[in-house]
Amino acid sequence: MQKKIPQRQCMGCRERKAKRELIRVVRGTDGVVSLDFSGKLNGRGAYLCPNPDCLKKAQKTKALERSLEVPIPEEVYGRLEKEMGSGING
Repeated sequence: MQKKIPQRQCMGCRERKAKRELIRVVRGTDGVVSLDFSGKLNGRGAYLCPNPDCLKKAQKTKALERSLEVPIPEEVYGRLEKEMGSGING
């Protein structure tokens, strides 16, 4: 029997994809927003495709801010953009 693959929704394009294909942005228990490539950090998480268009869409609609219930610092968006540009995902 094949193991069930967890699905998550991208905050940019709103498509459901395998959790492993997405980048997790997490608001830790201390309120700090960071990137979580392991998918195991404690806190509230939101997911994005590794696609710069999805990041722009999520930033424009403030989808990450609504999902994480906290303002997203500009450096988090900058780091996401850099990670997507270099093609590194984990």
